[in-house]
Parts: sequence; C-alpha cells; structure tokens
Amino acid sequence: MTNIKQERHYTENVQDHLKQVESLLQKHSLLEAVVHRQELPRNDRHDLLDTLVHKQHIAELKRFLDNLHPADIAYILEALPIEQRLLVWSLVKAEHDGEILIEVSDAVRDSLIAAMSRDELQEATEQLDTDEIADLAPDLPQQVIREVFKSLPIGEREQLRAAMSYPEDSVGALMDFNMIHVREDVTLEVVSRYLRRLDELPDHTDQVFVVDRNDRFKGVLPINLIVVNEPEVIVGTLMLTDIIQLHPDDKAEQAAQAFERYDLVSAPVVDEDGKLFGRVTVNVVLDFIREESETELLNQAGLREEEDIFASVWKSAQNRWLWLALNLCTAFFASRVIGTFEGTIEKFVALATLMPIVAGIAGNSANQTTAIIIRSLALGQITHENARRMLLKELAIGGLNGVVWGGVAGLFAYYLYHSIPLGIVMTSAMLLNLMVGASVGLAIPLVMQKFGRDPAIGSSVMITAITDSGGFFIFLGLATIFLI
Repeated sequence: MTNIKQERHYTENVQDHLKQVESLLQKHSLLEAVVHRQELPRNDRHDLLDTLVHKQHIAELKRFLDNLHPADIAYILEALPIEQRLLVWSLVKAEHDGEILIEVSDAVRDSLIAAMSRDELQEATEQLDTDEIADLAPDLPQQVIREVFKSLPIGEREQLRAAMSYPEDSVGALMDFNMIHVREDVTLEVVSRYLRRLDELPDHTDQVFVVDRNDRFKGVLPINLIVVNEPEVIVGTLMLTDIIQLHPDDKAEQAAQAFERYDLVSAPVVDEDGKLFGRVTVNVVLDFIREESETELLNQAGLREEEDIFASVWKSAQNRWLWLALNLCTAFFASRVIGTFEGTIEKFVALATLMPIVAGIAGNSANQTTAIIIRSLALGQITHENARRMLLKELAIGGLNGVVWGGVAGLFAYYLYHSIPLGIVMTSAMLLNLMVGASVGLAIPLVMQKFGRDPAIGSSVMITAITDSGGFFIFLGLATIFLI
C-alpha cells in the first residue's frame, strides 16, 4: 500500500510540474501576442518583447526547469506540442541534455536531436557513460559518433565498441561497465578502504564483484557483509558463489525474468572465458520491461513504431497505414463472403442483424486467448511438449463458451423472430466460430514466434479478419443449409 501511495504521489508531482510549465508557456504566449499587436516600430517592438517576455516568464520558466530532475523534464517534453517542446528544450541546462535524451521516447528524441547543432549533440553525448552512448548512438549522426569515439579514453572506446556490437534484445545491450570489483585474496579492511576512497558508489550497488588475479569472476560480496564482519576476514571465505550469472549474448527477456524471479538489484555479466565483463542493474531491466510492454501494445494495434503524439498528421497517418491497408483487404474479403449468400439474406433479413453477434463474440474470445498465449510465451511457459495440451484446453474453453453463450444467443434469436431453426443455427454458429477463434488465438502467436517475429505484431488485426470472415461463412452457410 505504501508503494502505491508513493507512486501516486510521484505521478501527481510530475503532472503538477507539467501544469506549471504549461501555465508559464501560456503566459508567455499571451504577452507575446499583446506585444505584437502594439502599434510600435519593428525595432521598438522587438526591444519591448525582449524586456517583457524574456526577463519575466521565460526567466521564471528557466529557473523552474533548473530544479527538475532530467526524467521529469523528459516527461514534460513528451507532453508538449512541437513548438512549445523546442522552446522548453532551449531553456534546459546543457549539462542535462544527454540524460534527457536518454529518458525521452525515441519519437520525441528525434525532434530534439533535429533542433540541435552538431557541437551541441557531441557535448551532450560526451556527458554520458559508455553504455548510455551506445543506447543513443543509433539516433545520432555518424559524424557526431565518430567525434565522441575519438574523445574517449582507450578503455572506454573498447567498452563502447563492445556495447554497440550487441543486438537491442540482448544482455550486452543492457549492461554497463560502471561497477566495483575486488580480488578474492584481500581482507575486508582493504575493501573498506577502497570503497571510502571513492567519491560515490555506482548506482544500484548492492554487492561487490569478486575476481581472481586474471579477472575471472569468482562470486559476489554483498555490501551488508562488509559492514557486519570483522576487518581481517578474507573476501574469498565470505563471498557468495551460488548466484545468477548473465552472458552478453543472453536474451534480455531472460535476464528480466531472472531479476523478477529472484528479486535482483544487480547481476554480473561474464564473457565466454569466465571473465567479469560488466553488470546489469534493476533500473535498466525495468526500463526494458516498460519498453517491451509499450511495444507489445503498439504491435497488437498494428502500429509500426512508437508515435510522437504531436507528430505531423502525415507522419502519424503513415505509421498506421500498413495494418489499415491489411484490414481493408480483409474487410473486402468478408464482404465477398457475405455477397456469396445474398440469396439467403434476402429470404431471411434477420440474418443481417444477427451476423455481427457471431463474429464479435468470437473475436473477443480469440483476443483473450491471444493475450494469455503472448504472456505465456514471454515468460517461457509454452514449450513444444505442452503446446498440444494448450490447444486442447483452449478448444474446450471455446466449446464451453459456445454452448453457454451460443445458447443464450439462440434463445435471443428465437425470442425476436419466433423461429426454432434460426435459434439452432445461431447457437451452432456461435459454438463453431468460438472454437475457430480459440484455434487462431493460439496459432497466430505461436506461428509468429516460430518465424522469429514478435507474437504480438498485428495479432488483433488478423484475429478480427479471421473471426469475421469465418463467422459470416459459418453462420450464413448453416442458414443456407437449414433455413432454405
């Protein structure tokens, strides 16, 4: 309950910050409009504008932004229209530019980068750690990356090259190199002196990594054990060896599952030779999980990429075209299915009013199945061995729902049109189409995964197409057989 209250309090604070920024921007716009309406010579009007606006609301806005966390500024920038976003971006302290670029969404980041000069981009990027530079690199001009690469020490260059070599969905793309490691043959007193010499501990340091003379990973030493044990104790006798080790080529999704299952704060990344290579921390894993969830929601809706809510109409429309075009094709196909049974519909007009019920219920049921299957795939719970059992279970659920709700729909059809055969056709069509929905709701994610695609991509669009066309065909086909 405490965590929920803290989260709500944080959200309210961020929204309050956004409202204050919007209020200051509105005041600035109103005053600017008043000045432009004044009948003054152009130079005098410019001087008046500079005096009234930039020394008042803009200065107040800049002071307000100076006191905000970069993550809060990123939230505000994402919620502002392009013109206001760029005005606020121009007022942000240059030393925060890099952190903010990391925090904002990809779509908003593009608009900010487009407004920056090459020198500004280089300065902002050089403020970041190597793992953060690797995250930002795909969005930066190649010339900026080359200049940043030249400015790094040799060790950090190698780290950056390594981080950029791994796919986005791998542990190597999540890891950072800012960590503390000690030798297994030293005492806790030596470790304590070493820690005290540091200006600050790296973020999310809950444990110190232990290596041998050749930098091979041996275990971890939790910070609390350093505090509660005697200074003369040897690290090797106290370290924990039965811990989770990650490898750069591991799937990031598997690492996220490990962090969730074992409540990890940090975990070592070890290369193929057993040497300590980096670490993964819980904050990066949470960001990955959030981004994956957002991507999955977009993919289910058939959107190609994340969209800036204030992007141009043309760009936003293009982002939505692919699956709308596919949906249009499937709609034409469904219409031809209906057209095949025009004679049946002419004789039984009631069929036209009942068709959407058969298709809609099956579509909703199939989407429920798909949501469960996608979640199970993400957690690694579905295997080749249990897939058949899953199919039988979903078919059984579809059959049970078909009998129950198909029966309800059949009684409804009988009540409206006083036709027992029509009620039977309605019940049978619901039963069959719900089983079709269960089959495709399970099959589509599994087939997508088998071909190396995201199981969520456009699944709802394809399910709707199949259950609509299938529902119309089953319902009208049964009506043609039993009612004519």
